[in-house]
Amino acid sequence: MQSFDLSKLRFVGKGLSRPECALAHSSGHIFVPDWTDDGGVSIITPNGETYRHLAKNWSEMSGEFGLDGPLRPNGVCLLPDGSFLLAHLGAERGGVFKLAMDGAVSAFLTNVHGMPMPPTNFVTVDSMERIWVTVSTKKTPRAAAYRSDVADGFIVLVDQGESRIVADGLGYTNECLPHPDGKRLFVNETFARRLTSFDIAANGDLSNRKTVAELSHGIFPDGLAFDEHGDAWLTSIVSNRVLRVDDDGDVQTYVEDVDIDHLNWVEEAWKSHAMGRPHLDKAAGKHLHNVSNLAFAGMDLKQGVLGCLLDDKLAVVDMPVRGAKPVHWDYNILPLLDAIKMKMDK
Repeated sequence: MQSFDLSKLRFVGKGLSRPECALAHSSGHIFVPDWTDDGGVSIITPNGETYRHLAKNWSEMSGEFGLDGPLRPNGVCLLPDGSFLLAHLGAERGGVFKLAMDGAVSAFLTNVHGMPMPPTNFVTVDSMERIWVTVSTKKTPRAAAYRSDVADGFIVLVDQGESRIVADGLGYTNECLPHPDGKRLFVNETFARRLTSFDIAANGDLSNRKTVAELSHGIFPDGLAFDEHGDAWLTSIVSNRVLRVDDDGDVQTYVEDVDIDHLNWVEEAWKSHAMGRPHLDKAAGKHLHNVSNLAFAGMDLKQGVLGCLLDDKLAVVDMPVRGAKPVHWDYNILPLLDAIKMKMDK
């Protein structure tokens, strides 16, 4: 596979606020988290305009659950009714909250097994409308888990209103996604530096944990997507890489924008268990600024939109293969767009 030529990068969106997780839709719209004010979602239109769809009642609602600070969506998930689920990455508490078309926020998942949800990383929906949620760590601050010897992350399944932990003991759980075959769930363990899979039972239970790929120097897997052949595509924070992993665990790099000195500094800190926020809070690439996510986009699903931690726009690359169609790809979003337009016109 030939590497992508960085001179061919394109960018979409403007004025974004921590667009960590991008969702692409068949209409050409792109949805990303927004940390403006009390938080919400930014919407990038096919003609490049950016609109904010922000929470309007977070302060009042969050007080009911003892949450401090603004809503800080990390992962975002589009639902069939035009609402969003937002994985709240609070400083000490998290959970999943629902952002309605009119901007009202309500609680979706604040406790599991009687435990308040820690800061919550990611949320996604599958073809059976089951919700999968990841928590990276129970440690506070989260940076205490930026090390290979901490494995307290977990995965929650919400099915027909009932929630339960279906996998535990993961090394900084990040994005998870059911495989297109519907039989397996893949998940990135960022600071254990591996891609892991589980078999999915009919009731959603996970079993047969398997390491799909052990990842090497400078690869900290964050984002996850599948192509039309069922191969996994990962993004690596710090090293600004996009990588393909096949079912045999072979890893190939497609996009790379690496500052070697910065990467070596982070690598040494990770090896010595001294990694912290400063190692993630610097944009060290020449063009890409801490790539965290990949969404296949475009009518033919052959564009790659790259979510990131430290830029106010999204990079777009041409992909060498079509993506698998995401569950939300053909959801009817016209009511959502109409509701946002009405809100802006007031």
